[in-house]
Amino acid sequence: MVDKLIIIEKNNEYIGSRLDKFLLNKLSINRSQIKKYISNENILVNEKKVKAGYILKENDQIFIYYEDELKLIPQKIDFNILYEDEYIAVISKPQNLIVHPGAGHFEDTLVNGLLYRFNSLATTGEEFRPGIVHRLDKDTSGLMIIAKQDIAYERLVDQFKNSEIHKEYLAIVEGVIDSKGRIEEPIGRDPRNRTKMAVVYENSKNAITEYEVLKNYNLFTLIKVRILTGRTHQIRVHMSYIKHPVLGDLTYGHKNKYKIDKQMLHAYKLIFNHPITNEKIEITDDYPIRFEKFLKRGDI
Repeated sequence: MVDKLIIIEKNNEYIGSRLDKFLLNKLSINRSQIKKYISNENILVNEKKVKAGYILKENDQIFIYYEDELKLIPQKIDFNILYEDEYIAVISKPQNLIVHPGAGHFEDTLVNGLLYRFNSLATTGEEFRPGIVHRLDKDTSGLMIIAKQDIAYERLVDQFKNSEIHKEYLAIVEGVIDSKGRIEEPIGRDPRNRTKMAVVYENSKNAITEYEVLKNYNLFTLIKVRILTGRTHQIRVHMSYIKHPVLGDLTYGHKNKYKIDKQMLHAYKLIFNHPITNEKIEITDDYPIRFEKFLKRGDI
């Protein structure tokens, strides 16, 4: 029995990438476990044994047979619940918390905490991502919608796909921005560094980000950001593209004298229709303490 089947479809951003690097981004196991799985034929490509360095091609079929050792365990994880009913919950994810298991982090994730806090979570088609409808980066804090029932999950996925969920973020970015703006540039895998995303015009997807200035400082700007699409690292990539990277984002920005090494990015507002009742729900999170402390400094 195949535990998981991944098909590399046309225009997949990983075409031309190594098999082991691709799986590191897709599976809830680390690099050494991936190599072990490939060696032991727990991972096959087109039903054949391959090497870890196999280069992925269009229409490749990756068959994965998990070993029994990989099991999710409930753990007490600190996060706030801002809304809950029998179908969904809206939670506030702390900064420095990984959303779901992967790449060597099989415990101490938000998913482990969800299993501890909720009696039921939706089946999502990803064994190690129960209830997860959308993601936030490890170092991005803020609001997430959690699906507790399958029907809620399916309808929420459609809402996200159709851009029907209003998402707003707070961000502190480098430099001074004078006015509001809109960035409409495609995002795809960075051809020079496959672990990063970038504004690229081949093998990419359309991405739209709107921002509004809340307050200017000498060296930084506090902005409100709305994303109309949901691309990986979208805000971070787009703000870096216009030369105003998110403060503390060492992947797309710069080191800073304040020794802030985690991005100042917070998902603070969600507006959506309840997937079952169609009731309009608007949730606003607390203003981040780390933002408040930084913006009170006298040297910014």
